[in-house]
Amino acid sequence: MKPLLPAGVAAISRLHSPRLSRLGAALAAVVAPLSAGAQGLVLQPSLALEETLPPTVRGKTPAVVEGAQIHGQVDGETVVQGQAVLRRHDVLLRAERLTHDARTDTAIAEGGVRVVRSGNVFEGERLRLQLDTFEGRFEDVRFRFLRTGGQGEASRVDFLDEQRAVAHQVRYSTCPRPPTGPWTPAWAITADEVLFDQGTDTGEARSGRLEFQGVTLLAAPWISFPLSNARKSGVLPPSLNMDNRSGLETTVPYYFNLAPNRDATLYPTLMTRRGLDLGGEYRYLERDYAGQVRAAWMPSDRLRNRDRWAYALQHQHALSGLTGLPGTGLRIQLNRVSDDDYWRDFPRTSVITNLAQRLLDNQVVLSGGQGPWQYSLLAQRWQTLGAAAALGALQTGQILAPYDRLPSLALRWVPAYPWAGADDGWRVRADAELTRFQTRRTPTIWDGVSVGDQRTDVGGTRMLGVLKIGRRWEAPWGFIEPSLRWHLRHYTFDQPLGDGRRSLNLALPTVALDSGLVFERSAELFGRTVAQTLEPRVLLSATPYRDQRLLPVYDSAAYDFNLATIYTPNPYGGHDRIADLRALTYGVTTRLYDTADGRELLTVGVAQRLRLSDQRVTLPNESPAEQGRSDVLIGASVAWTPTWSTSGTWQYNAARRTSVRTVLAARYQPGPYRVLSVAYRNNETTVIRSQQLDVAWQWPLAALWGGPPPTPRPGQALGPGQWYGVGRVNYSFTDRRLIDLVAGFEYDAGCWIGRVVLERQQQSANSANQRILFQLEFSGFSRLGTSSLQALRSHIPRYQYLREDLNPPSRFERYE
Repeated sequence: MKPLLPAGVAAISRLHSPRLSRLGAALAAVVAPLSAGAQGLVLQPSLALEETLPPTVRGKTPAVVEGAQIHGQVDGETVVQGQAVLRRHDVLLRAERLTHDARTDTAIAEGGVRVVRSGNVFEGERLRLQLDTFEGRFEDVRFRFLRTGGQGEASRVDFLDEQRAVAHQVRYSTCPRPPTGPWTPAWAITADEVLFDQGTDTGEARSGRLEFQGVTLLAAPWISFPLSNARKSGVLPPSLNMDNRSGLETTVPYYFNLAPNRDATLYPTLMTRRGLDLGGEYRYLERDYAGQVRAAWMPSDRLRNRDRWAYALQHQHALSGLTGLPGTGLRIQLNRVSDDDYWRDFPRTSVITNLAQRLLDNQVVLSGGQGPWQYSLLAQRWQTLGAAAALGALQTGQILAPYDRLPSLALRWVPAYPWAGADDGWRVRADAELTRFQTRRTPTIWDGVSVGDQRTDVGGTRMLGVLKIGRRWEAPWGFIEPSLRWHLRHYTFDQPLGDGRRSLNLALPTVALDSGLVFERSAELFGRTVAQTLEPRVLLSATPYRDQRLLPVYDSAAYDFNLATIYTPNPYGGHDRIADLRALTYGVTTRLYDTADGRELLTVGVAQRLRLSDQRVTLPNESPAEQGRSDVLIGASVAWTPTWSTSGTWQYNAARRTSVRTVLAARYQPGPYRVLSVAYRNNETTVIRSQQLDVAWQWPLAALWGGPPPTPRPGQALGPGQWYGVGRVNYSFTDRRLIDLVAGFEYDAGCWIGRVVLERQQQSANSANQRILFQLEFSGFSRLGTSSLQALRSHIPRYQYLREDLNPPSRFERYE
């Protein structure tokens, strides 16, 4: 047999062969008979290497074979000897010797066999593969996966065909392998046999076990799992939770992959003090509609001696086929629970979010529009947990139920600048609404007349019309914007008002003139070149007085008094209270910008409202506002460095010479996984004074003892063996007790993370819900325990997940 090239000369050959395409998809090496049929490639401009190629191109990519010697015979045996290398788009093979027998179409790789495919590395001593059937064997295999960072070993891998392979005596973990000595990972998945099926994208493990520190946590005679991120039906990791009311809670979810656009999950939860709670979720996605349904049912709660249930439905539907109603959409939102105590007993249920607010919104909305017209039809009903019968009957822990809207029809017209014909012309908007308000509160009736709080306890119908005309002139030096709003209302009531009337008409105009200037200059401050602005603003508004004392309050509420809402002509939101406000609002804001990157370094603003006459229109239980100046509002924020940021707002009462509301906040974030936030809030504007301190943190404990700062590692936080303190504390100085608490520790061992968190939520003056959360996270695999990670993310501002991977690895990192 004559050598094709002299010994010691590197041999490179580009080959095109269907066999190479088949081998590129296999787990093992790729070898093909040498051929002189090389073809040229058409190069395309690209700024980055392609991670994947289209299927039409994948089979046409060339293979490159290198080695110290290549010799063989046509239609016989071909041998690549000495540092043999075979490269193809997503496959790299290295071995001391590559042999291919064209007569049997068998390939053999021997001596330090290393296969890299899509960034995944497989190593062994000997590989034998039948190319036409993909049958073969890879012995003493060690492997590493790119995306998860995991690695493992198998005594043997048998290739059954192009799609299936069986690995024997498998062990897998994301714990690192030492350079020398035995590999004893802290946790590992072991199995006697694992079948990999690329055709169905699934794997099957027999006698599978999850071991942690030598202790078996989970074991099953047979386990089926997906080989990619694709969804697959099966049991999800269980969760454990210790609650001071429900006892030990154990949840074992089961996932159903019903279709590519539909799935369902069951959440059976056993509570030692209550019983079995059967929860579930169903999700769907179609071309014209999508939504989800969540529900839970507990038969015979042992603590309450009754059945408990909850459900939630969200549905969105594009009704494009409706004739005469263009752009129509349907939205359904339903939230219901079995009783008023559900929010106390199940405060963290996954069925309904924000259950602690105790207001469950149920609504059906049909909306659409075309051109300048928009419309909506709404039916809305509230379930209020622990509602009072009337405003005067409010007790501790009770809240007032909102009015139901059954139904509400709204129409809006926004023409396209009909007068000026340009973007800077006069703008017109007209709104019309017809709403039927219903209430389940009980007004007091005496001799046919309501003598209860008719402002909150009377149902009725409201017809509403609002017309707004305005124009804004804007230039680099400032702006000026005059506007006119005409507000029309007609009421009909279910019961007579205090003066005997069953209907009422009101018409109120509001005129306003808003204006502002912008001055800018360059300056040097603390050695930094900055741009400073000075922005004075003045708003003049006037609304005449109309007696609205006896009107029900269907949807009105006072705006929060801040630097944004102070520049509004009406201090109330909604349509049942239009204040007789004749006022001049004035203020000024200054800002500092870094000229190098445009970042805002400092903002300071101050504003005050001057009432030119008494404001007599108020909400129930409010006192009229006398003529004169309002409280002074001051706001500031400073972010001079990326590490520190501070902000504060003050509401100062000049007559009392004191601050009636203060909010101070600061955040220190010197680096990854280090954040400390502090906020102080004092509010004396409400009936009950509130004074609270809020502290939140995430910090490595080693930094607290003066040790050197750990060095972050790719895909990990600050390296293995790190303890972190995490938490958030909300303390009330008024009540002299903790309001809410989330505090605990995280331990990062490199390939696993442990979390222990105590969570406490105050529910009333005398009761609180507490639970202890335990979680073990096996990096790149799964989590066991309670969802403490979700609790940390939702409570701690700027919390950073210890495995947050902002730059996913590329397969080219291991293409060597």
